[in-house]
Amino acid sequence: MFSKFQNHIASRFPFLAEKKLFLAVSGGLDSMVLLHLMAKLPYEIAVLHCNFQLRGLESFGDQEFIQKYCEQNNIPIFTTHFDTEAFAKDYKLSTQVAARELRYSWFYELLEEENFDYILTAHHADDNLETFIINLTRGTGLEGLTGIPEQNDKIIRPLLPFSREEILKYAEENNIKWREDSSNASNKYLRNKIRHDLVPILKEINPNFLTAFEKTQSFLKESKEMVEDASIMVYQQVAKEAGEDIHFDLNQLKKLPNYKSYLYQWLNEFGFSAWNDIYDLVEGQSGKQIFSSEFRLLKNREMLILSPFSEISEKDEYEISENDAEVNFPLKMSLCNVSHITLDSNKAIFVDADKIGFPLVLRKWREGDVFQPFGMNGKSKKVSKLFKDEKLSLIEKEKTWLLCYNDQIIWVVGMRQDERFKIKKTTNNILKIELQ
Repeated sequence: MFSKFQNHIASRFPFLAEKKLFLAVSGGLDSMVLLHLMAKLPYEIAVLHCNFQLRGLESFGDQEFIQKYCEQNNIPIFTTHFDTEAFAKDYKLSTQVAARELRYSWFYELLEEENFDYILTAHHADDNLETFIINLTRGTGLEGLTGIPEQNDKIIRPLLPFSREEILKYAEENNIKWREDSSNASNKYLRNKIRHDLVPILKEINPNFLTAFEKTQSFLKESKEMVEDASIMVYQQVAKEAGEDIHFDLNQLKKLPNYKSYLYQWLNEFGFSAWNDIYDLVEGQSGKQIFSSEFRLLKNREMLILSPFSEISEKDEYEISENDAEVNFPLKMSLCNVSHITLDSNKAIFVDADKIGFPLVLRKWREGDVFQPFGMNGKSKKVSKLFKDEKLSLIEKEKTWLLCYNDQIIWVVGMRQDERFKIKKTTNNILKIELQ
């Protein structure tokens, strides 16, 4: 196995040469074999061990075992411990997910603090199979069927081509000691049920099942690459990026025979999961929206608009004092006195400075807001009606600001000035307000 492992590292991960490598070591069979293999190769390594305090004295026994091994073999080691159950309770996570969050957060902190380059974990072929089956039982796309990646950012998994049987044989041949995790014997967790009950049946049906599974995953990865290529080509025809937002043209989308598959491919990475609701949105009523934890998808006429979503509400009002020649937040604006007006645009207005006072207020629009649009001879109009006439989406409405004085609207910023503050022949002082 050592020669096979050495060749695998050299061919698949040549960039690891002369890099500083952390090894995530639990003390179990897989990680102790990884540590033994890496220690025989010319790499600079150090061990990371997390004590999750989930198995009482057994957890501290694991930590003591690894510390003693590293001391005897002159291998640097970094350890930490977590109150995993408290963390899981506070953040409403399962114990396994909580442990994963804590583990990888600490790993990445140490990478930066200790100036290391990569972290190696001991995931192997049987882990990959179990993950595949777990994802299959929960319902998944190609992403979930292609298994554990060999590399994910700074995480490297060099044991993926090796079975648990190969790893056990190597450990016995080299007299490697390890710690047994008592929780692995329990069928409390889904992964253990699959490991103890289902996988042995699959291997009984086909003794070379892992090899066959590896071929299947190879085919699935090739299919996934083809899907990604097609997805990029179609995306360029259907989607248009506008700042932080993405607009999907529904007329173009619905011409595709498998548009639901493309939507899944495009939106999956944004954390959406209510796929039936998303598919219904295509034919749904304008104004309906669906949220993920950080994004929302809005149906706006013949468009789906994807935009970032924050649960933290923006401050509603910002004051502009008389001495503010520039405003940098929430909008970039400039204010200056001028002697005459120039060709106007939606980006700038000219107002009679004697008709306003300070502070001016920048605020979001509210239901019921009314102003007198420039050029309408003093007739009032609801801001919401202006939005409707301009066919603004809900997202565009939410991004619109009003410039006000004494609760009177001077400017629907970037759209329409109010008639009451316009320049007349009798105007002596002109203030130019420009959106940068």
